[in-house]
Amino acid sequence: QVQLVESGGGLVQAGGSLRLSCAASGRTFSSYSIGWFRQAPGKEREFVAVITWSGGTTNYADSVKGRFTISRDNAKNTVYLQMNSLKPEDTAVYYCAAGPGLVTTVRSYYYWGQGTQVTVSS
Repeated sequence: QVQLVESGGGLVQAGGSLRLSCAASGRTFSSYSIGWFRQAPGKEREFVAVITWSGGTTNYADSVKGRFTISRDNAKNTVYLQMNSLKPEDTAVYYCAAGPGLVTTVRSYYYWGQGTQVTVSS
C-alpha cells in the first residue's frame, strides 16, 4: 500500500504564495504518479496538477497554468506544489493522490492523503 501525508496549507492574502508538500511511503510508491486535487465546499473534487515519480513529466489544469508548479524530490520521497499569485477561488481542501500516468480524473487514483486546507482572503 501507499501512504500519503499533505502539509503546508494555511491562510494567505490574494496575490500571495504557499508551498504544499506530499510525503509518500510504502513498498511500491515509486511505481505511481502523484497528483494534486482540490475540493471547495459544495463542489466536486477537481484536478490541479500531476507529476510522474521517475520521469518528472507534468500536466496542469488550465486554471492554474503559469501560477502553480509541481515538483518532486526523490531523495526525500516528497512532491511539492508551489502556488503563486493565489486567488480567492483557489480556496479549497487540497489532496495529493497516487495514480497511473498523467491521468486527471479522480476515479482513476488509487490512494489519497487526508487533505490540507488552503484559504485565500480578498
